[in-house]
Amino acid sequence: MDLATLQTAGRLARLTLNRPDSRNAMCIELLDALHACVDELSGRDDINVCVVMGAGRAFCAGMDLKELLEDPDNPRRLLTSIAELTIKMRDLPCATIATVNRAAIGGGCGLMCVCDFSITHEDAKIGYPEVDLGVCPAVVAPWLILRTGAGRARQILLQGGVMSGRRAHELGLITRLVESVDDLEDATGDMVERLVAAGPIALQATRAWLNELQPADLVEKVRKGAVISADVASGPEAQESLRKLYQGS
Repeated sequence: MDLATLQTAGRLARLTLNRPDSRNAMCIELLDALHACVDELSGRDDINVCVVMGAGRAFCAGMDLKELLEDPDNPRRLLTSIAELTIKMRDLPCATIATVNRAAIGGGCGLMCVCDFSITHEDAKIGYPEVDLGVCPAVVAPWLILRTGAGRARQILLQGGVMSGRRAHELGLITRLVESVDDLEDATGDMVERLVAAGPIALQATRAWLNELQPADLVEKVRKGAVISADVASGPEAQESLRKLYQGS
């Protein structure tokens, strides 16, 4: 089974995280598959918009925390891969829409935030519970600050936990909110229709210019965040917390 798939039709691409039995948690193999799909998409100038979604009952449950315990080198591998994936996603020539069916947690929420648009429903579970688990959300912090502003990002990351889709919309994490999960497809379709109709050269030029207007050290900060997060995840506090989590599950 392909852990990530890329399908294209006309000027539309659909990138799907396809590890539904694990709520699309980001293991190393899934991240490798996502990188391959994004690399393929980066060379396409005939695509106006890419919809990012998760198969099954979640968008993405975040990093596969069990893998953090399996190999001392895994925290660095996982977090470096997540950081580079978000950088590639932001550098794509096409616009991106995250369609969040039920949950976007931790790194999954970071993937959502790096997209240009995010759509979810009122009862979705959104957030960054890393500090609750003894893990540091440094790698996703730069993207969250761009989305919500520094003050709200500070509140969200330091308090941990998760929030409803409605609350995430109020804080600026979500760009469009619908009433129920059944409304997501139509809402996504409306946005796709608008973006597909845009002039491709104008759309790509506008997105590239917006990226150039981002903080000059953004990529450097994302990569530094991966190092910080990996150091904390490799440490005794995080490892003990994660062991207790899985022993009790």
